[in-house]
Amino acid sequence: MRSETIRAAPAPLERLPLFPVFAVVWLAALILGAVGVYQRLAEGHTPADYGSYIPWGMWVASYVYLIGLSAGAFLLSALVYVFDVRRLEQIGKLALFTALVTLISALVIIWLDIGRMERFWYIYAYGRPSSMMAWMVWLYTAYFLLILAELWFALHQDLIRWSERRDIQGALARFLTFGFTDASEQARAFDRRTLRLLGTVGVPLAIAFHGGVGALFASVAARPFWNAAIYPIAFIVGALASGGALLTAIVAFFWPQRGTWEHRDLVTFLGRMTLGLLLFYLLLEWAEFSLGLYGQLPEESGVYQEILSGQYWWVFWIIHVVVGAIIPIALLSQQARSAFWVGLAGALIAGSFVAVRLNVVIPGLVRPQLEGLETAYVDDRLGFSYFPSLMEWLVVVFVGAVLVGAFYLGYRLLPLTGAGEETKS
Repeated sequence: MRSETIRAAPAPLERLPLFPVFAVVWLAALILGAVGVYQRLAEGHTPADYGSYIPWGMWVASYVYLIGLSAGAFLLSALVYVFDVRRLEQIGKLALFTALVTLISALVIIWLDIGRMERFWYIYAYGRPSSMMAWMVWLYTAYFLLILAELWFALHQDLIRWSERRDIQGALARFLTFGFTDASEQARAFDRRTLRLLGTVGVPLAIAFHGGVGALFASVAARPFWNAAIYPIAFIVGALASGGALLTAIVAFFWPQRGTWEHRDLVTFLGRMTLGLLLFYLLLEWAEFSLGLYGQLPEESGVYQEILSGQYWWVFWIIHVVVGAIIPIALLSQQARSAFWVGLAGALIAGSFVAVRLNVVIPGLVRPQLEGLETAYVDDRLGFSYFPSLMEWLVVVFVGAVLVGAFYLGYRLLPLTGAGEETKS
């Protein structure tokens, strides 16, 4: 069994049989998505389907989703650099990079959502300490800078080794070392200590900023559906579940040493951890829904009924429950030793979690706060029904394509997995 560990690493991604197909699909997504971004920049919010009564739509839900992936991936990296979980040591750098690219994608899509994009800096100049939104932006900024610093220290010694290569990876590595090329034991010890310090600071920061997203919703007292103390905790657990699922899928399908005993062991461990986090999140969700329905307050229970049996019931029952919970739980329970099935389960959880975020953002807005409000005024922008317009879909496709492209470039050009250290030229 152990002899499997000496297999040669699989071919790079661009040599895989389906890579040309994926490349064409990615390029088409980028081009079509760019059309939506152009429309957003040229026509503003007019082509979007949200309005005055429903001011938040698919972009806000996607932003919350991506922020959760980032926080979850970062907190998993903390298991390596803060809590010294050796079984996850191989994915520490990959987790940090995943946290970075998903954070940037989240900030891009929420930037496209704001009305006056050029005024984003106002929150720094005029934000008040009493504003939950201001605190979120400040925490995002600190979190972004911390990830950049932590990722650099995590990659530092690998970049020094790669700087000896005579290819594009070597040139990039020489640039990114910024002249700090000390590979002595003292330098490595300093990098490890700094990583632990940054990770220790980052854990409460990641919890605060994503818990703060939940707190932002929970602080809206005028919306009983959102005004729940469980939201900050549920957002953090959901972040860990979705971020862990994403890393599980990435390691299962794109790790250089696929097929080895170590690879299967790592994927199995990630799968079991993801399963536990998913079950914990489902428990919190059951508590939220059951209590909300049991109270039978129309302004609260009506929203839950809308989620469970309204026009978009399939978002909850099919995408979230069936695709994102039942099938992954079955796969993780029955195929725990197969990297492919564990990776598929992770992909299903990570992908379908966007339905969870949609069911947080949209249903809380679709019921009138005053009886008769829906008929008091009649206008195209004054409605309580919502489905994303083509422009909204295209912008999400564009951000997704940018995220995938950025991740691929990082995977190919940076020593995120340690692969290739023995093949310097």
